[in-house]
Amino acid sequence: MTATISGRGAVLSVGRIYCDMVFTGLDTMPRLGREIFAGNMQMALGGGAYIAAAHLAGLGRPVALVARFGTDALSTALSGQLQSRGLNLDFLERHPDAGPQVTVVMASDTERAFLSRRAGRAEPATLAAALAWPQASHLHIAEFASLAEIPDLVGRAKAAGLTVSLDPSWDDTLIRDKGLLAACAGVDVFLPNFEEAQAITRLANPDQALDALANHFPVVALKRGGEGASLAVSGGRYRGFAPKVEVIDTTGAGDAFNAGFLNAWLDGRAPKACLDAGITTGSRSVQAAGGATILHQPSIAS
Repeated sequence: MTATISGRGAVLSVGRIYCDMVFTGLDTMPRLGREIFAGNMQMALGGGAYIAAAHLAGLGRPVALVARFGTDALSTALSGQLQSRGLNLDFLERHPDAGPQVTVVMASDTERAFLSRRAGRAEPATLAAALAWPQASHLHIAEFASLAEIPDLVGRAKAAGLTVSLDPSWDDTLIRDKGLLAACAGVDVFLPNFEEAQAITRLANPDQALDALANHFPVVALKRGGEGASLAVSGGRYRGFAPKVEVIDTTGAGDAFNAGFLNAWLDGRAPKACLDAGITTGSRSVQAAGGATILHQPSIAS
Protein backbone atom coordinates (compact mmCIF):
# COMPACT_ATOMS: atom_id res chain seq x y z
CA MET A 1 0.00 0.00 0.00
CA THR A 2 1.35 3.42 -0.92
CA ALA A 3 0.16 6.44 1.06
CA THR A 4 -0.84 9.60 -0.75
CA ILE A 5 2.20 11.88 -1.11
CA SER A 6 1.86 15.54 -0.25
CA GLY A 7 4.24 18.32 -1.20
CA ARG A 8 6.19 17.85 2.04
CA GLY A 9 9.44 15.90 1.92
CA ALA A 10 8.96 12.26 2.85
CA VAL A 11 10.78 10.42 5.63
CA LEU A 12 12.31 6.96 5.35
CA SER A 13 12.04 5.22 8.74
CA VAL A 14 14.55 2.38 9.09
CA GLY A 15 14.63 -0.26 11.83
CA ARG A 16 13.17 -3.47 13.16
CA ILE A 17 9.43 -4.03 13.65
CA TYR A 18 8.40 -5.84 16.82
CA CYS A 19 5.20 -7.53 17.89
CA ASP A 20 4.67 -5.96 21.33
CA MET A 21 2.81 -7.72 24.12
CA VAL A 22 2.12 -4.88 26.54
CA PHE A 23 1.09 -5.78 30.11
CA THR A 24 -0.15 -2.81 32.16
CA GLY A 25 -1.88 -2.30 35.50
CA LEU A 26 0.79 -4.17 37.45
CA ASP A 27 0.90 -3.57 41.20
CA THR A 28 4.55 -4.61 41.23
CA MET A 29 7.12 -5.97 38.80
CA PRO A 30 7.61 -9.75 38.46
CA ARG A 31 10.07 -11.57 40.72
CA LEU A 32 11.84 -14.83 40.03
CA GLY A 33 9.73 -17.79 41.12
CA ARG A 34 6.58 -15.70 41.64
CA GLU A 35 3.51 -15.14 39.47
CA ILE A 36 1.65 -11.85 39.24
CA PHE A 37 -1.32 -10.76 37.13
CA ALA A 38 -1.70 -7.71 34.93
CA GLY A 39 -4.81 -5.57 34.92
CA ASN A 40 -4.67 -5.22 31.14
CA MET A 41 -2.84 -6.65 28.15
CA GLN A 42 -2.66 -5.43 24.57
CA MET A 43 -0.90 -6.72 21.48
CA ALA A 44 0.39 -4.07 19.10
CA LEU A 45 3.14 -3.47 16.59
CA GLY A 46 6.19 -1.76 18.03
CA GLY A 47 9.79 -0.84 17.45
CA GLY A 48 11.10 2.67 17.01
CA ALA A 49 10.92 2.66 13.21
CA TYR A 50 7.23 1.73 13.15
CA ILE A 51 6.19 3.94 16.09
CA ALA A 52 7.97 7.02 14.75
CA ALA A 53 6.57 6.38 11.28
CA ALA A 54 3.03 5.97 12.58
CA HIS A 55 3.20 9.26 14.49
CA LEU A 56 4.76 11.06 11.52
CA ALA A 57 1.91 9.84 9.32
CA GLY A 58 -0.57 10.93 11.97
CA LEU A 59 0.95 14.40 11.77
CA GLY A 60 0.45 14.47 8.00
CA ARG A 61 4.06 13.75 7.01
CA PRO A 62 4.54 11.28 4.11
CA VAL A 63 6.62 8.42 5.47
CA ALA A 64 7.86 5.08 4.19
CA LEU A 65 8.70 2.18 6.46
CA VAL A 66 11.98 0.55 5.41
CA ALA A 67 12.13 -2.71 7.31
CA ARG A 68 11.80 -6.47 7.29
CA PHE A 69 8.66 -8.11 8.67
CA GLY A 70 7.88 -11.74 9.38
CA THR A 71 5.42 -14.07 7.70
CA ASP A 72 4.76 -16.06 10.88
CA ALA A 73 1.32 -16.27 12.49
CA LEU A 74 1.93 -13.51 15.05
CA SER A 75 3.32 -11.04 12.52
CA THR A 76 0.51 -11.83 10.11
CA ALA A 77 -2.10 -11.33 12.85
CA LEU A 78 -0.79 -7.80 13.49
CA SER A 79 -0.07 -6.85 9.89
CA GLY A 80 -3.43 -5.07 9.59
CA GLN A 81 -2.01 -2.33 11.83
CA LEU A 82 0.56 -1.56 9.15
CA GLN A 83 -2.21 -1.10 6.60
CA SER A 84 -4.20 1.22 8.84
CA ARG A 85 -1.55 3.87 9.54
CA GLY A 86 -1.27 5.59 6.16
CA LEU A 87 2.34 4.48 5.67
CA ASN A 88 4.08 3.85 2.39
CA LEU A 89 4.86 0.12 2.49
CA ASP A 90 6.58 -0.17 -0.88
CA PHE A 91 9.90 -0.80 0.89
CA LEU A 92 8.64 -3.33 3.46
CA GLU A 93 10.26 -6.72 2.93
CA ARG A 94 8.25 -9.74 4.08
CA HIS A 95 10.46 -12.72 4.87
CA PRO A 96 10.10 -15.89 7.00
CA ASP A 97 13.31 -15.26 8.95
CA ALA A 98 12.19 -11.75 10.00
CA GLY A 99 9.82 -13.08 12.66
CA PRO A 100 8.48 -13.69 15.10
CA GLN A 101 10.24 -10.61 16.47
CA VAL A 102 8.68 -9.99 19.85
CA THR A 103 8.92 -7.59 22.80
CA VAL A 104 7.18 -8.28 26.09
CA VAL A 105 6.52 -5.00 27.92
CA MET A 106 5.71 -4.94 31.63
CA ALA A 107 4.62 -1.57 33.02
CA SER A 108 3.69 -0.58 36.57
CA ASP A 109 3.03 2.92 37.86
CA THR A 110 6.72 3.56 38.46
CA GLU A 111 8.67 0.94 36.50
CA ARG A 112 8.79 -0.80 33.18
CA ALA A 113 10.78 -3.72 31.80
CA PHE A 114 11.29 -5.22 28.35
CA LEU A 115 12.19 -8.66 27.05
CA SER A 116 12.84 -8.82 23.30
CA ARG A 117 13.85 -11.26 20.59
CA ARG A 118 15.48 -10.09 17.37
CA ALA A 119 15.04 -12.17 14.24
CA GLY A 120 17.09 -12.27 11.05
CA ARG A 121 19.17 -9.41 9.71
CA ALA A 122 18.28 -5.73 10.02
CA GLU A 123 18.91 -4.62 6.42
CA PRO A 124 15.94 -5.07 4.08
CA ALA A 125 16.55 -6.03 0.46
CA THR A 126 14.62 -2.87 -0.43
CA LEU A 127 17.09 -0.42 1.12
CA ALA A 128 18.77 0.71 -2.10
CA ALA A 129 15.41 1.34 -3.76
CA ALA A 130 14.23 3.29 -0.72
CA LEU A 131 17.29 5.56 -0.71
CA ALA A 132 16.70 6.26 -4.39
CA TRP A 133 13.02 7.16 -3.86
CA PRO A 134 12.54 10.67 -5.33
CA GLN A 135 10.01 11.68 -2.66
CA ALA A 136 12.44 11.09 0.23
CA SER A 137 14.22 13.99 1.89
CA HIS A 138 15.18 12.48 5.26
CA LEU A 139 16.28 9.16 6.75
CA HIS A 140 15.40 8.32 10.35
CA ILE A 141 17.37 5.47 11.93
CA ALA A 142 15.38 4.18 14.87
CA GLU A 143 18.18 2.44 16.78
CA PHE A 144 21.96 2.39 16.77
CA ALA A 145 21.78 -1.41 16.54
CA SER A 146 20.52 -1.05 12.97
CA LEU A 147 23.40 1.26 12.10
CA ALA A 148 25.83 -1.19 13.71
CA GLU A 149 24.51 -3.86 11.32
CA ILE A 150 24.49 -1.49 8.32
CA PRO A 151 27.59 0.65 9.02
CA ASP A 152 27.52 2.46 5.67
CA LEU A 153 23.89 3.53 6.05
CA VAL A 154 24.55 7.19 6.93
CA GLY A 155 27.04 7.54 4.10
CA ARG A 156 24.63 6.04 1.60
CA ALA A 157 21.85 8.36 2.76
CA LYS A 158 24.09 11.40 2.49
CA ALA A 159 25.15 10.35 -1.01
CA ALA A 160 21.44 10.26 -1.89
CA GLY A 161 21.05 13.84 -0.65
CA LEU A 162 19.11 12.99 2.53
CA THR A 163 19.41 14.49 5.97
CA VAL A 164 19.71 11.88 8.74
CA SER A 165 18.45 11.48 12.29
CA LEU A 166 19.26 8.72 14.77
CA ASP A 167 17.83 7.57 18.09
CA PRO A 168 20.52 5.46 19.76
CA SER A 169 17.89 3.41 21.66
CA TRP A 170 19.10 1.44 24.65
CA ASP A 171 21.05 -1.73 23.91
CA ASP A 172 23.15 -3.14 26.73
CA THR A 173 25.72 -4.55 24.32
CA LEU A 174 26.16 -1.34 22.28
CA ILE A 175 25.24 1.79 24.24
CA ARG A 176 28.64 2.10 25.96
CA ASP A 177 30.63 1.18 22.84
CA LYS A 178 33.52 3.65 22.60
CA GLY A 179 33.12 3.69 18.83
CA LEU A 180 29.44 4.72 18.88
CA LEU A 181 29.95 8.42 18.24
CA ALA A 182 32.42 7.81 15.43
CA ALA A 183 30.01 5.32 13.85
CA CYS A 184 27.32 8.03 13.90
CA ALA A 185 29.42 10.55 11.97
CA GLY A 186 27.27 12.45 9.49
CA VAL A 187 24.06 12.25 11.53
CA ASP A 188 22.31 15.63 11.54
CA VAL A 189 19.86 15.11 14.42
CA PHE A 190 20.77 12.96 17.44
CA LEU A 191 17.83 11.94 19.66
CA PRO A 192 18.89 10.16 22.87
CA ASN A 193 17.09 9.97 26.16
CA PHE A 194 19.03 11.02 29.25
CA GLU A 195 19.93 7.47 30.31
CA GLU A 196 21.42 6.83 26.87
CA ALA A 197 23.22 10.18 26.82
CA GLN A 198 24.65 9.46 30.24
CA ALA A 199 25.97 6.06 29.11
CA ILE A 200 27.45 7.49 25.91
CA THR A 201 29.15 10.53 27.47
CA ARG A 202 29.86 9.15 30.98
CA LEU A 203 28.39 12.39 32.33
CA ALA A 204 25.73 12.39 35.06
CA ASN A 205 24.54 15.95 34.54
CA PRO A 206 22.01 16.27 31.66
CA ASP A 207 23.20 19.74 30.65
CA GLN A 208 26.81 18.59 30.51
CA ALA A 209 25.82 15.49 28.54
CA LEU A 210 23.91 17.70 26.09
CA ASP A 211 26.92 19.97 25.64
CA ALA A 212 29.22 17.01 25.09
CA LEU A 213 26.97 15.52 22.40
CA ALA A 214 26.59 18.94 20.75
CA ASN A 215 30.30 18.73 19.94
CA HIS A 216 29.50 15.78 17.65
CA PHE A 217 26.10 16.58 16.11
CA PRO A 218 24.54 19.76 14.64
CA VAL A 219 21.25 19.11 16.48
CA VAL A 220 20.83 17.18 19.74
CA ALA A 221 17.41 16.74 21.34
CA LEU A 222 17.78 15.17 24.79
CA LYS A 223 14.62 13.48 26.07
CA ARG A 224 14.13 13.72 29.83
CA GLY A 225 10.90 11.77 30.40
CA GLY A 226 8.38 13.51 32.62
CA GLU A 227 10.74 16.48 32.93
CA GLY A 228 10.43 17.30 29.22
CA ALA A 229 13.44 17.71 26.94
CA SER A 230 16.46 19.86 26.13
CA LEU A 231 17.82 20.95 22.78
CA ALA A 232 21.22 22.06 21.51
CA VAL A 233 21.38 23.60 18.03
CA SER A 234 23.59 26.26 16.38
CA GLY A 235 25.21 27.14 19.70
CA GLY A 236 21.85 27.77 21.38
CA ARG A 237 20.31 25.83 24.26
CA TYR A 238 16.56 25.39 24.77
CA ARG A 239 14.45 23.74 27.48
CA GLY A 240 10.90 22.45 27.28
CA PHE A 241 8.75 20.98 30.05
CA ALA A 242 6.21 18.17 29.77
CA PRO A 243 2.55 18.82 30.64
CA LYS A 244 0.78 16.81 33.32
CA VAL A 245 -1.11 13.91 31.73
CA GLU A 246 -2.52 10.57 32.82
CA VAL A 247 0.28 8.10 32.12
CA ILE A 248 -0.87 4.64 31.02
CA ASP A 249 2.23 3.32 29.24
CA THR A 250 5.46 5.11 28.34
CA THR A 251 6.44 2.54 25.70
CA GLY A 252 7.40 4.36 22.52
CA ALA A 253 7.07 7.85 24.01
CA GLY A 254 10.59 8.69 22.90
CA ASP A 255 9.82 7.56 19.36
CA ALA A 256 6.66 9.69 19.37
CA PHE A 257 8.79 12.64 20.53
CA ASN A 258 11.15 11.95 17.63
CA ALA A 259 8.24 12.13 15.18
CA GLY A 260 6.92 15.41 16.52
CA PHE A 261 10.35 16.99 16.66
CA LEU A 262 11.42 15.82 13.18
CA ASN A 263 8.14 16.83 11.59
CA ALA A 264 8.61 20.39 12.86
CA TRP A 265 12.35 20.43 12.07
CA LEU A 266 11.76 19.30 8.50
CA ASP A 267 9.21 22.10 8.13
CA GLY A 268 11.93 24.59 9.14
CA ARG A 269 10.29 25.69 12.38
CA ALA A 270 12.20 27.53 15.11
CA PRO A 271 14.23 25.40 17.56
CA LYS A 272 11.93 25.90 20.58
CA ALA A 273 8.88 25.15 18.42
CA CYS A 274 10.50 21.88 17.32
CA LEU A 275 11.21 20.98 20.94
CA ASP A 276 7.66 21.75 22.01
CA ALA A 277 6.25 19.74 19.09
CA GLY A 278 8.25 16.72 20.20
CA ILE A 279 7.09 17.05 23.80
CA THR A 280 3.46 17.37 22.70
CA THR A 281 3.57 14.23 20.57
CA GLY A 282 5.39 12.27 23.27
CA SER A 283 2.87 13.38 25.89
CA ARG A 284 0.01 12.12 23.72
CA SER A 285 1.67 8.75 23.33
CA VAL A 286 1.85 7.90 27.04
CA GLN A 287 -1.90 8.13 27.50
CA ALA A 288 -2.60 4.65 26.10
CA ALA A 289 -0.95 1.22 25.98
CA GLY A 290 1.24 0.68 22.94
CA GLY A 291 3.54 3.23 21.40
CA ALA A 292 1.38 4.13 18.38
CA THR A 293 -2.09 3.97 19.92
CA ILE A 294 -2.81 7.67 20.39
CA LEU A 295 -2.04 9.75 17.33
CA HIS A 296 -4.53 12.60 17.56
CA GLN A 297 -5.49 15.18 20.14
CA PRO A 298 -6.17 13.55 23.54
CA SER A 299 -6.69 15.96 26.37
CA ILE A 300 -3.53 17.44 27.88
CA ALA A 301 -3.89 19.12 31.25
CA SER A 302 -2.30 22.51 31.72
